Amino acid sequence: MNDAAWRPATWTVVAGRPPAVPDAPTSVPVVVSSTFVAGGDRGYGRYSNPTWESFEEAVGVLEGGQAVAFASGMAAVSAVVDVLTETADPSAAVVVPRDGYHTAIDLIAASGHEVRSVSMGDSAAVLRALDGAALLWVETPTNPLLDVADLPAVVAGARSAGVPVAVDATAATPVLLQPLAAGADVVVHAATKYLSGHSDVLMGVVATSDDGIADRVRAHRTRHGAIPGPFETWLALRGLRTLAVRMDRAGSNAADLARRLGAHEAVERVRYPGFGALVSIEVRGGAEAAERVTSATRLWVHATSFGGVESLLERRRRWPSERPIVPDNLVRLSVGLEDVDDLWDDLDAALRAATRP
Repeated sequence: MNDAAWRPATWTVVAGRPPAVPDAPTSVPVVVSSTFVAGGDRGYGRYSNPTWESFEEAVGVLEGGQAVAFASGMAAVSAVVDVLTETADPSAAVVVPRDGYHTAIDLIAASGHEVRSVSMGDSAAVLRALDGAALLWVETPTNPLLDVADLPAVVAGARSAGVPVAVDATAATPVLLQPLAAGADVVVHAATKYLSGHSDVLMGVVATSDDGIADRVRAHRTRHGAIPGPFETWLALRGLRTLAVRMDRAGSNAADLARRLGAHEAVERVRYPGFGALVSIEVRGGAEAAERVTSATRLWVHATSFGGVESLLERRRRWPSERPIVPDNLVRLSVGLEDVDDLWDDLDAALRAATRP
């Protein structure tokens, strides 16, 4: 079998490994040097690091392009927005999801751009918003309403309008979605989430199949110093090795819970895109009842973020900067790898206790 035919689950395990020669390690080492001997291409620790390169190689193979690692997901977002809009009018519009990650949208607004918010699940609305835009910023599925974009349709429309496309695919991961294959210019991940997968790393990564964009993104990282630590990068690469099996288990758990929650008397609405490991529910009884649910669980952890092995939940509107379109009784569930019946028993008990008259 030609390795070009290998599937994403295989590449998560094999990509970015050292050459398989006698006595070579099977895993890359952590290189913790800021200084490198002159005469090569590396130059200095802010420009490059062997541990970064292995992680970038692995993500690049999974995404079908080249990858650039960053110190955080927001550092990656900042670089992409700056690079893809650098030749546009500074106030030109950026089309964003109506319920996109609020910190990313706030960054776009703070940079001076007009923000045009649309439902990513409504392709016609996305296409109408592209007139005169400098960038289309897609999340799919969105966070936390879990709308799913028709990527081929919105990318084709953006290309026709001459608008570059960046896709935040953090919630989907490259084992479920490859936006570059759909024609996107850039894909962004908060590697903090599923790529590293163990709630112990803050990192981001950008991937693109355009050499020029890759060079500019890399230069942005160097100028701004938004570099990841070697140890954090090594942890992210180690986490990446189990991405496919983690997504398989977490996704199976999420689908099962979404089905059960759909019939729960304390739940007004279940939002689940049919894939991935995020589920959002709207709790009967409003914001106060939803908040009580988050403090009534014993197994589920009340915390922000998602994508770890442990199951987390939170009421998203507890954050003042969350989008007003997000219902104040919405609880986002990041489904982990625990036994699904234990997760259900704990969540069911919390829902019943929190909404009891």
